[in-house]
Amino acid sequence: MSGDPDLSPVESESSRRFQAMLDADIDGLLDALEKPRKFDASDRLENAFLEIVQFRRQHGRVPSSDTRQISERKLGARLDGILADDEKASALAHLDSEFGLLAIPAAPDSLNDLLASDELDELLGDASGVLDVSDLPVRRVADAPDSVAKRKRALDFDLFEPFFKAKHAELAEGAMVLAPFKGVHTIHEGRFFVLNGLVLFVAEVGESQSLIVGGKAEQKQRLRVIFENGTESSMYRQSLSIRLHEQEGQALVRAGVGADEILDGDAATGHIYVLESLSDDPLISRIQDLHKIGFSTTSVETRVKNAAKSPTYLMAPVKIVEDYRTYNLKASALEHLIHRVFAEVRLDLTQVDRKGRNYDPSEWFIAPRNVINQAINMIISGEITDYVYDPVSQHLVGRDGE
Repeated sequence: MSGDPDLSPVESESSRRFQAMLDADIDGLLDALEKPRKFDASDRLENAFLEIVQFRRQHGRVPSSDTRQISERKLGARLDGILADDEKASALAHLDSEFGLLAIPAAPDSLNDLLASDELDELLGDASGVLDVSDLPVRRVADAPDSVAKRKRALDFDLFEPFFKAKHAELAEGAMVLAPFKGVHTIHEGRFFVLNGLVLFVAEVGESQSLIVGGKAEQKQRLRVIFENGTESSMYRQSLSIRLHEQEGQALVRAGVGADEILDGDAATGHIYVLESLSDDPLISRIQDLHKIGFSTTSVETRVKNAAKSPTYLMAPVKIVEDYRTYNLKASALEHLIHRVFAEVRLDLTQVDRKGRNYDPSEWFIAPRNVINQAINMIISGEITDYVYDPVSQHLVGRDGE
């Protein structure tokens, strides 16, 4: 009898039948299952991103973090979080070939190009279109006869002089302090500001007037502005704001109270921060006015505590030089707009991380700190739409050359 001589006839027949069954399994149904690979954090991140990709494929758009649809809002918030984390975005790049959800938009050649697109409303989360400036007319030049408000002697200055003396006394006592000018929305009747070293008082804010500028209606308010040198001006509210921005004007505020009072109902949305590198690498340390502009939903100190280990922070410790707490605004959108304003002076440098991989930091810019502060304030107030950054003069300049 054929077969293994050590097997009994029953065992031999059973072995033969089992082998025949294996030989007949052409579909591999009896193959031993491979041990599943352990599911780690990287897998969870990839699966989470693939849900976003599937939403984009199914609906033809990216999920919104502002919608009332809970399932979509969750995916939108997830995408916002990934876009705000360079390391996560880099780890997911290989899954993003279909739609380019993680690609950094090409910087426009000018702010005009940005305004000609639909991206500004999306960035500022302005579903109502109130901030849509794509069809606004070009501003008139400064010397247009009806736009210039020349100063003249205030005939009733004796009525206002005590106000100025009182404010100087309060400044000397510390009851009042000087704070950075925060934008056109802070110009109200009764407010004091400093322009070119002179204290000014907003005595009156006129009724809104609909003026035709470049064929379009534009709402403006004339002010009565009294200066401490005894002169006055009837400039427009927007014009005063522009001058205060250009000359780095200041506001007089009560000690302990910011220029923008935060109300109980206001919602904190994050931080826009400005950093300086403490790197001892000569290629970095010799660059003047090098700043990182970023966004964080947590405290800035927590965000940068491991800066020395991250190519995002140039593999070196950093110094926090500005921390803007944002309220009722989508801070991540403001960050993207800031990056567009300063796109022309973005740092062009490749870093190598601890694993030997090349990394191009995308949030470092070569611009003076005071100009960055000015841009942040003007973005929050909406005035930045009239300005571009000029690397030669290192100033924000009017789009019409003013």
